[in-house]
Amino acid sequence: MKKVLLLTLMLCFSICTYAQNTIKFLGIPVDGTEEEMIAKLQAKGYEYNASDDLLYGEFNGRDVSIAIYTVNNRVWRIAVEYPSTDEANIKIRFNNLFDQFLNNGKYYCIDGNKLDDTDKISYEMTVNHKRYDAYFGLIDTSVNGIVWYTILEDFGKYAICIYYENRDNEANGEDL
Repeated sequence: MKKVLLLTLMLCFSICTYAQNTIKFLGIPVDGTEEEMIAKLQAKGYEYNASDDLLYGEFNGRDVSIAIYTVNNRVWRIAVEYPSTDEANIKIRFNNLFDQFLNNGKYYCIDGNKLDDTDKISYEMTVNHKRYDAYFGLIDTSVNGIVWYTILEDFGKYAICIYYENRDNEANGEDL
């Protein structure tokens, strides 16, 4: 009986430790099944639309849509897409996010910089196929995750999409 209790405690401890070392989105580990993640986000007030396979709600002061990506039925990525806007406003949003991540205390910048007035997003994305991204690692090195965001273009309108990725769950070629 003591062995069963000890084994159960060890299992619970390892599960709790694993969950603590997983990148989090809104305090929720980016892990588990898609259905589990949907339920946890619904518990935080997000509304799930099955026909879109997206959740909708407010994040960081804006209405957003949230997509969940899985690999081998494990959540690998959460994608948060902000509403579309024009080129001038997307620069402001990009730079605000950059400052928010830098000033958060949980992240450090891996790659990327703020945009300035000389950045011609429309021209660069259309003609030169340039991407505008910023990548942030977690200060807690026990977490194998990354957060990054990019500007998306859709018929002359621009949106930002933030990705929270659990690198432990990403594809690593096992299916090749």
